[in-house]
Amino acid sequence: MKDTKYLLGLDIGSSSIKAALIDADTGLRINSAISPDFEMPIHAIQSGWAEQSPNCWWDHSKTAIEKLFLSSELNKKNIIAIGIAYQMHGLVAVDSQNKALRPSIIWCDSRAASIGDQAFSEMGKADTLNTILNNPGNFTASKLAWVRINEPDIYKNIHRIMLPGDFIAACLSGEVNTTISGLSEGMFWDFKNHAISDSIITAMDLDDSMIPPLTPTFGVQSVVCKSASDETGLPIGIPISYRAGDQPNNATSLNVFEPGELAATAGTSGVIYGILDQLNHDPQSRVNIFAHVNHQKETPRLGVLLCVNGTGIQYSWIKNQLLDNTKSYAELNAIAQKAPAGSDGLKILPFGNGVERILQNRPFGGQFLNIDFNRHSLDNIIRAAKEGIVYALNYGFEAMREMGVQTNIVKAGAANMFQSPLFSQIFATVTDTRVELYDTDGAIGAARAAGVGIGHYSSLEEAFKSLKIIEVVEPEKELSDFYKEQYEDWKHMLTNSLK
Repeated sequence: MKDTKYLLGLDIGSSSIKAALIDADTGLRINSAISPDFEMPIHAIQSGWAEQSPNCWWDHSKTAIEKLFLSSELNKKNIIAIGIAYQMHGLVAVDSQNKALRPSIIWCDSRAASIGDQAFSEMGKADTLNTILNNPGNFTASKLAWVRINEPDIYKNIHRIMLPGDFIAACLSGEVNTTISGLSEGMFWDFKNHAISDSIITAMDLDDSMIPPLTPTFGVQSVVCKSASDETGLPIGIPISYRAGDQPNNATSLNVFEPGELAATAGTSGVIYGILDQLNHDPQSRVNIFAHVNHQKETPRLGVLLCVNGTGIQYSWIKNQLLDNTKSYAELNAIAQKAPAGSDGLKILPFGNGVERILQNRPFGGQFLNIDFNRHSLDNIIRAAKEGIVYALNYGFEAMREMGVQTNIVKAGAANMFQSPLFSQIFATVTDTRVELYDTDGAIGAARAAGVGIGHYSSLEEAFKSLKIIEVVEPEKELSDFYKEQYEDWKHMLTNSLK
């Protein structure tokens, strides 16, 4: 192990920081670590707000790296490249010394939704959808505009804005840059003109000098600097050679690069991510379109992202608030299996974590519907939570299918809610898809991609040849018609609640 070349991957989440070390030659995991052991706090000082300290991410990144190397058999000097995945859409504002001027306004913060909607109208909806492919909505550009309007003293001191992964790369290297994929997730990228969107900058009255220089998604973006080496023990000069938001990176981790391939994750939020090879958009802006990691002007590869904010966070809310954290997730799964399919009529709308894109950014809280105090028990509630999450994802699936995204096979890491056999089975049956589960995660994917970025692997195919299916879940045919009816009932309740 002492002579093995390593690739290091970091996954900067809103719950924790994950780190993974893989053998650069085999692509196999050597070690993984996480920090903190419990979830990082999300501060919500007002309803709809969600903030985290960027310095907290850096501190836990250092801890996770240190945990990777507790064994004397492993040597940091053998790292040949670093890849970074990160929670999308967050706004990090720094001064000229790269110091954060305020907490990051993270992905599930909905304070800026109205600013994005106003810009959408002013720019012209048709023109906006044809250029940035999305409603600006509640993304990074809107969050920056919120700071300009509400915190002018902070805004005037901003030197650069960054996404969370850009910030960690800057902590490691002292250099500030970003990617086309990153700018597209912030709503700053004009796909038609292949440039920063003048329309967004003008409509939101922003200063485009705050946007960092561009760097390729795959390639030597920067190298570990002396100050970071002093803090982490990583040798000076290790290249940072890949960076992507968590959902494009999740797709990368699952070898999803071409049309017809789909990736899924069900952590704090639930996401389905498919690939298109031509510029397209959803006229109702229920799903998002970003530049995928292999996007090029001449060969477009767009990630079509369906997101439901209230998935794992809803499930953990039940675990922590209703059960006072006295049960493990495995125990919750066993309890849910006692309930019948359909949860005896109990339905849950899992929309209690900020505005939802699939509901066109309407403020909408989570709801329990049809609950009967004489009939329903804990097993019904837990199963209904799983079913409600799947129904919400299937609701977004409909928009993806309308855009021409193929949804026959979904790949997912055997993690978070996909660790639950019951959830995976409900998902396959309701969505009528084959689910393939893999032993991978975002940090491992970022590590493999870093190998592509330095040319250690000649292609993406070579980088991911060691990726293996560990389980396949097929739709439960005998329940397909039943679940179609249950889903239609759920959708009818949602429609009534939206009136």
